[in-house]
Amino acid sequence: MGALVSYEVDGSIATISMDDGKVNVLTFGMLEELNAALDRAESDRSVVILRGRDGVFSAGFDLAVLRGGGVDSVTMLRKGFELAYRILSFPGPVVISCTGHAIAMGVFVLLSGDYRVGVADGPYKITANEVAIGMTLPRTAVELCRQRLTPAHFNRAAILSEVFSPEAALDAGFLDRVVPAPDLAAAARATAELMMTLDPAAHTATKLRAREGTLSALRTAMEADDAEFRSQL
Repeated sequence: MGALVSYEVDGSIATISMDDGKVNVLTFGMLEELNAALDRAESDRSVVILRGRDGVFSAGFDLAVLRGGGVDSVTMLRKGFELAYRILSFPGPVVISCTGHAIAMGVFVLLSGDYRVGVADGPYKITANEVAIGMTLPRTAVELCRQRLTPAHFNRAAILSEVFSPEAALDAGFLDRVVPAPDLAAAARATAELMMTLDPAAHTATKLRAREGTLSALRTAMEADDAEFRSQL
């Protein structure tokens, strides 16, 4: 598929893997390749497994671009949140295999999957760390957290930038299941195979109906964030 994202089809399951050799920073290039892979999966009518590299799902946006300000930072934020919106509304089921750390925008992508399987063991961090590093959490990120996390954990995650271990992330709502690292690929595959038994049309229609309020709130939040960020240029 590209230098940063690979695409592999096995039956009706498409595995999309991020691997930049480091921490899977969501650069413009990574975002572009992810969208191209999703285009292909949609065309193939596949169940998707989205995974990171061993030890890290994604550490989020390219901080050099964000801290540099200007149009590029605003555009990167918009493209990242549009990716999360796309995953939430993707026609087919999306299983996310959280291979390790999920930080900032990496967490928001994680929160967008239909089913999230994570590594149970290891010193992995799952956190929306924006407040801790001096950034006000964008409205869109707030909505992504709100739609999946339990109320108590939502406040701790969004307002206090709490760092969750995989086991704690399971309780909070970041993950649906955790397994030992050697079992992660098989668990994600088994989940995807189970989702293949769903009626595709009913899945898509029900997903969009169930998430109608969330998707509307996200679209409104994206427009408000974009307007605010652009007013500061």
